[in-house]
Amino acid sequence: MARVLIAEDEPKIAQLLADYLAQAGHEALTVGEGDRVLASVAAERPDLLLLDIMLPGTDGLSILRELRRNSALPVIMLTARVEEIDRLLGLELGADDYICKPFSPREVVARVRALLRRAVPNAPANPFTVDEDARRVFYLGRPVPHTTTEYRLLHALLTHPGRIYSRDQLLDLMHDDLRDVTDRVVDSHIRNLRRKLEDMAPGQTFIHSVYGAGYRFEMSEA
Repeated sequence: MARVLIAEDEPKIAQLLADYLAQAGHEALTVGEGDRVLASVAAERPDLLLLDIMLPGTDGLSILRELRRNSALPVIMLTARVEEIDRLLGLELGADDYICKPFSPREVVARVRALLRRAVPNAPANPFTVDEDARRVFYLGRPVPHTTTEYRLLHALLTHPGRIYSRDQLLDLMHDDLRDVTDRVVDSHIRNLRRKLEDMAPGQTFIHSVYGAGYRFEMSEA
């Protein structure tokens, strides 16, 4: 059972989602005002946030931007605004998934289940382990060759599987001093990491490109 916070200002939609999530075995909590969402996250400590973009008071994107300053809480955005720029902006800010209204409550429950499964660090199906003290990553017990910068990237991707990181976010993780550093440096390091990981696990793709948004870690066949 997971605790899911639903930030939605339309009571009928919020209740419908809460009912379906409860039937699926989750504990569902609701909040209808944007100004109360961050306080509810802090007080209730949910496992996942369903966040509507068009909330009264503080809008969903502003909430997400503030949340991502210090939290990796899984977030699924809900919106009736289907313009491409809104979708990409939500992902750039750190949204994990995005569902447009009108939607099927069953689809939302399925997306919640999938995201929660991906968000569990070091799940049994994950062949990677991270030794944070030694700053090393292992695949099936074998050390993954990497530089210090590559470790920072891989650590972030591994410990938040499924989350999309923008190039700017990865740059912040890579360097303390960003002078004379462009976001294309991220692509170069990602290519090197992919090559090293594919050498250790032929036929597997672990780091995926998300067009217009960035990169995420997810295990799948190449």
